[in-house]
Amino acid sequence: MSAPRPLSYREAYARLSRIAAELEGGEADLDRVLPLLEEAREAYAECRARIEAVRAVLAGDWAGADEDPEDEALDNEADEDED
Repeated sequence: MSAPRPLSYREAYARLSRIAAELEGGEADLDRVLPLLEEAREAYAECRARIEAVRAVLAGDWAGADEDPEDEALDNEADEDED
């Protein structure tokens, strides 16, 4: 038996929205609240993981992609002169 596939960002966000609406509506049975909160925690973790992955790519791989290598060399020289 294989592990369940992770939720997409859109699926996880939709779950969070559905759970929030159910809890805000005040109609959720008390016995259902704890399972809803656990499901919300898992969906939130999926959303957060996707957002952090995008941030990591943007901060690391693409951060200096548009910079001219000569400008970077001049910046490094200026930094050395300050020391």
